[in-house]
Amino acid sequence: MSKLIINSFAEFEQHIGKELGVSEYHKITQEQISQFADATLDHQWIHIDPQRAATESQFKSTIAHGYLTLSLVPHLWDQIAEVNNYTMLVNYGIESLKFNQPVLVNQEVRLRVMLQALTNLRGIAKTEMKVTLEIKDNPKPAFTATIVFLYHFK
Repeated sequence: MSKLIINSFAEFEQHIGKELGVSEYHKITQEQISQFADATLDHQWIHIDPQRAATESQFKSTIAHGYLTLSLVPHLWDQIAEVNNYTMLVNYGIESLKFNQPVLVNQEVRLRVMLQALTNLRGIAKTEMKVTLEIKDNPKPAFTATIVFLYHFK
């Protein structure tokens, strides 16, 4: 899979309203879920206790934290596009975030990105990207959102 290369605001502009790409699939493991629980101090049993989840959960397995799946956006975005010639990237915001479907342990997810809008803020590119985290072999996505990044181009 080849990455989309973007070197400037003008090159970003050419993609407004278009899909920018789709990442590779990433498998969510119990180890990753448990490490995220430790990092965020969110040790709810539905995430970290496979035996209890198997018997008490409607999903019959542990599930990834919604925020774990959201935190994969930068990693998966990096698989889709290579943005060059900037001095700083800022995570500016998340709009219209909706968790649609839980991600069960060992499921695979990938990111689909479309550039909704691009604004020039005095030399800073404000990108508004519609992102969908797809779950392999599941028609319903894990989440949809608009992610806003600020690229400070040179």
